[in-house]
Amino acid sequence: MAIMGPSGSGKSTLLDSLAGRLSSNVVMTGNILLNGKKKGLQYGGVAYVTQENVLLGTLTVRETVTYSAHLRLPPTLTKEEVEGIVEGTLMEMGLQECADRIIGNWHLRGISGGEAKRLSIALEILTRPRLLFLDEPTTGLDSASAFFVVQALRSVARDGGRTVISSIHQPSSEVFTLFDDLCLLSSGELVYFGEAKKAIEFFAKAGFPCPSRRNPSDHFLRCINSDFDKVTATLKGSLRIRQNQRLSDPLMNMETAEIKAMLIEKYRRSEYADRVRTRIQEITSMTGLTTEAPKGSQARWWKQLSTLTRRSFVNMCRDIGYYWLRIAIYIVVSICVGTIYFDVGTGYTAVLARGACGGFISGFMTFMSIGGFPSFIEEMKVFHRERLSGYYGVVVYIVSNFLSSFPFLVAVTMATGTITWLMVKFRPEFSHYLFYCLNLFGSISVVESCMMVVASVVPNFLMGLLTGAGIIGIFMMTSGFFRLLPDLPKPFWRYPMSYLSFGSWGIQGSYKNDLIGLTFDPLLPGSPKLKGEDIVTKMFGIPLDHSKWWDLGALFLLILVYRVLFLVVFKIRERASPMFRTIYTKKTLSHLKKRPSFRQYAFPSRRYQPQYSLAYQEGLSSPIP
Repeated sequence: MAIMGPSGSGKSTLLDSLAGRLSSNVVMTGNILLNGKKKGLQYGGVAYVTQENVLLGTLTVRETVTYSAHLRLPPTLTKEEVEGIVEGTLMEMGLQECADRIIGNWHLRGISGGEAKRLSIALEILTRPRLLFLDEPTTGLDSASAFFVVQALRSVARDGGRTVISSIHQPSSEVFTLFDDLCLLSSGELVYFGEAKKAIEFFAKAGFPCPSRRNPSDHFLRCINSDFDKVTATLKGSLRIRQNQRLSDPLMNMETAEIKAMLIEKYRRSEYADRVRTRIQEITSMTGLTTEAPKGSQARWWKQLSTLTRRSFVNMCRDIGYYWLRIAIYIVVSICVGTIYFDVGTGYTAVLARGACGGFISGFMTFMSIGGFPSFIEEMKVFHRERLSGYYGVVVYIVSNFLSSFPFLVAVTMATGTITWLMVKFRPEFSHYLFYCLNLFGSISVVESCMMVVASVVPNFLMGLLTGAGIIGIFMMTSGFFRLLPDLPKPFWRYPMSYLSFGSWGIQGSYKNDLIGLTFDPLLPGSPKLKGEDIVTKMFGIPLDHSKWWDLGALFLLILVYRVLFLVVFKIRERASPMFRTIYTKKTLSHLKKRPSFRQYAFPSRRYQPQYSLAYQEGLSSPIP
């Protein structure tokens, strides 16, 4: 069934209400019945395909469907059965030829838009849902691709015994013939509901016949779209139209509001509406119909965790912008740091040099971790889509994200830590080297976790980068490097900001690890040597009331805190988002009510090029006898 209508007619709202995706604050009247019974939509029984193709561009078509199958199909199925379902789904959607091709992203050439849309549909029909909802599946596709997509949906509906409901804006005549039923909306009101092939007959009986050479969907929307009133006024004012006195097209002589009112009233009293009411009563009175989804139809959480971890790891390996580019930049910057502070030694000037080097590595080099934010945003979009469809929980995603990124974070840490350690020649003991790498790993991981929180609040990658850079910049300002910790204003910057800053704990641990136990040459020859402990406490203002391992423990605790904060923020956003949308809508409506109405002007001047109505162009008002 196609839900059709002009922009703003309520297509998506109706589709979301049927699919149970409306916000909790929306007041909805009426009942939604499944096989005549008022029941909720259960997992596995319904699927929803969004308008945008949200896919991981680094995976192949077969890999995408396979990972989705392992995430969703029940654990009772064997590996061979899962592979059979995957291959059957690819064949059902006509994706065999492109099954081993990359989907494609900003640096990888991939499949076409029509193939991507069919892949999005394939992901949702894996569980063999009884109901399939689609939000404008032909948007952005050429006529051929749109036809193949709708043809595949027709096969899904007929061969699979499923109910397919799709909103669509203005399909071509070839696509329109593929629909079984049509629901025509205008300004939230029902204009027609019944067999698609009978719609032309209904409009003809209502006094608005469709010209033989016009696309039926174009004609229907021309009748009920009020935007055409301006076009009609302009056409009437043109010289050529005024010269033609035989305006037989009724659409040129009536306003859209009048046409809609006539169509709505005629439909309510028509035989087409009677057939629908009779069919509803028949379905309601039927017995033996069930909509229960089988129990245990979802994969176990550990299966979801392992699948998500593998998929995310593969995506990170293939996306050069996620970690590989950062690793290369880290290596280059580490070599630069190593050459600048090469063999820094223990002279008097080495005191400040060691402090500056340790502060730069612990604070500034971790700043580059925000570089993977755009790639993370793309992964978050997939998470949001799968989350709305009930694939898995938020906790599973958080854990899988950390596990999949762990090898890359270790690689970044080892590359940076080893290069700078050997070139700068910090303390030679292995325990100090181990702490140095762990401290760097903790700082980078905290920044990664913090950017997850930013992504949950600011999903736009450009705004997210700016927000994340600002937050990390504030953390660096309160780290004790630019101003000593004891000198920070206590009401806010010392408590609690310095305790929430990764840089504060990272720099404290770094200074303690490097300086304690060393002695430095004095400024004046013959003076006592400077002890590292005195430098840490008196020059850098770092207390020695706890060991460096407590600082490291605080870093790892911050990783957990920001991951939990991501969970909390995401949950709050899910619950609070409807309320904020309601407030925004009320303010927008009140603002629009204060605006003056737009005036409509006719253009009878001869300066304007003559224009013709659609009916005139198609021969209904031809001046040729």
